[in-house]
Amino acid sequence: MKIFIYMIFDIKLNIKRIDKMNGQINEEIEKIIELYNNSVYGEEERAKTNQEGRASGGVIRSEKGGLVEYIARRLVELAWEKLGQDPDRLKLYSKEIKIPIKQEYIDKLKDEEIKNYIKQNIKDYYYSYKPDILVEIDGIVVLEIECKAYTENAMLKRVLVDSTLLKTQYPKMKFILLQLESQLGGDFSELKDVTYGSPSTHTLLSYFDIELHIITLLKGERKVDKPIHKKEFFKPLTKESLQKAIDIISSVLEEFSK
Repeated sequence: MKIFIYMIFDIKLNIKRIDKMNGQINEEIEKIIELYNNSVYGEEERAKTNQEGRASGGVIRSEKGGLVEYIARRLVELAWEKLGQDPDRLKLYSKEIKIPIKQEYIDKLKDEEIKNYIKQNIKDYYYSYKPDILVEIDGIVVLEIECKAYTENAMLKRVLVDSTLLKTQYPKMKFILLQLESQLGGDFSELKDVTYGSPSTHTLLSYFDIELHIITLLKGERKVDKPIHKKEFFKPLTKESLQKAIDIISSVLEEFSK
């Protein structure tokens, strides 16, 4: 009887803890939405008052890129919290990674002079890549997040190439593409429970050994002539899309929970 009472007490405590955690996550989601609203509504005005004194597409793109990176960081932290994990185990950052030249490539060079020159200067032969966000757990890099204001398939191809190169250094790394809007075609922008994708995107993915989780935050395909920083084309960021993003990130990180 005592054991049963203790079990009921523990269950009630767990329910209270989960309710409190969900409440905190909902509060943070509201803060993200508020930040998004303030940021997107104010982008055009800030661009007009930049140092050149004129509207700048570059300024607007930069602001959106920074916003998506911030949202991505918060979503990872909230996903980790949802899993009930110690925040001290989690680290988010960006750094330059040097992808070294492949030895097989050097070995296949027919020109001995060029081959010898490369060998003598081997330290200079690398491709420098700086991911938007690296997620480290217990000192081990486990996830890369690419952050985009929008993505179309030519951009996706670049993402997949960079991810493939990065995977040579971190073979077990996981990959997420987080985008505000989608220009990938198909139903990426419909925010349904099941996303079927688009023919072009699936075809590109089929040529790379990369499992890429694509998360779209805003509903509706991106239209070049309808920028969301214009009030008449503004798209709301919803609790539902952020919660779905948290759920996806949680599922990606779940294997690292204790």
